[in-house]
Amino acid sequence: MSNIELIDRGRKSWEWANFHMGIINAIVSGNLGNKPLKGLKLGLSLHVTKETSVLVIAALKLGSKVSLCSANPLSVQEDVAAFLSSKGVEVYAWKNETDSEYSDNLNRVLETGPQIITDDGSNLHILAHNKKIQGILGGTEETTSGLTRLRALEDYGKLLYPVIGVNEARTKHLFDNRFGTGQSTVSSIINLTNILIAGKQIVVCGYGHVGKGVTTRLRGMGGIVTVVEVDPIRALEAYMEGYHVKKINEVVDKADIFITCTGQKNVIRNEHFKKMKNGVILANAGHFDNEIEVRKLFSNSSRRYSIKPYLDCLHIYGRKIFLLSSGRVVNLVGSDGNPPEVMAMSFANQLLSIMHIFRYYRRMKKKVYSVPENIDSVVAKLSLKYLGIGIDKLTPLQKKYAKSY
Repeated sequence: MSNIELIDRGRKSWEWANFHMGIINAIVSGNLGNKPLKGLKLGLSLHVTKETSVLVIAALKLGSKVSLCSANPLSVQEDVAAFLSSKGVEVYAWKNETDSEYSDNLNRVLETGPQIITDDGSNLHILAHNKKIQGILGGTEETTSGLTRLRALEDYGKLLYPVIGVNEARTKHLFDNRFGTGQSTVSSIINLTNILIAGKQIVVCGYGHVGKGVTTRLRGMGGIVTVVEVDPIRALEAYMEGYHVKKINEVVDKADIFITCTGQKNVIRNEHFKKMKNGVILANAGHFDNEIEVRKLFSNSSRRYSIKPYLDCLHIYGRKIFLLSSGRVVNLVGSDGNPPEVMAMSFANQLLSIMHIFRYYRRMKKKVYSVPENIDSVVAKLSLKYLGIGIDKLTPLQKKYAKSY
């Protein structure tokens, strides 16, 4: 396909996502006159999808210059990358980057001199800290795992600039993580395998917002779902929701599918591979590629081949194990990622948080902040308006009663 054809397809992808992300357009329309990002150099490490293109174009319209690399070397939609390049974005991303290319592209974004970094997983943030890059005013972070890394820097007194944890906005994690990732994860597993979910014994590791979304959709399709947890409150919640709750060793030899949703490392390990059923399917909906001990799976297998892109068969310990998306985030490798309707809320939080930092960075300390409550509220109100939903207000008497004692 020619570059012109890629650009045209990318433009159509942007138009489709933009149509379903009206709240981003509302924010842009309300701020076009004052160009609140004028003069800003914005560096992004996000999944290069049609939904991300809506955020990027919005930032451009509000006055920012943008450089972009991928948060996942396998998830780049190359038509979107070509379209954004045609709009003046410095794009350093292509499909199936090697680890070396992925690292080089992170460095290339830093070389553009970003003043604000928006990240998904904090690889770009961490690289900026390791290289002690100067001139960064602040940043935002999209994920739980990324915020864990940034809070570690803060705890050690090494955080170099303020960061807003977009993942902690209620209009992000209650909807994007749960409804968006829940749907896209199950859709991607079906897309890659074409298996029947009904009647399958499925283990979901982690019952955070992502895990809740995944389990709900699996059960709705007839899956027999067991939750594995390390947090007692979440384990109790899963039990009260009607799921089996077990230790992983109690179900490792019984499950047909394992899905990790934890943000942790080595949740499914070599010791588990030895006990799994022949034909088991492994998928990761968390982050990076270390929730499943993929390197041990590869190194200990006697044979490995691809049935189709991102569906690998490994012969190991006398059985076959099927690995999806090389252990990377399945919903972004196996299909197009989260639906635009929920990404609109996430990226509205990102856009408003970027605007907040650019305006107030001089007042902010070098710490991880929650999304300001007014931003969360604006995103919720815009979402309801876009959906055509009206809600009631407290009467004067009710407001007075709420403050009484």
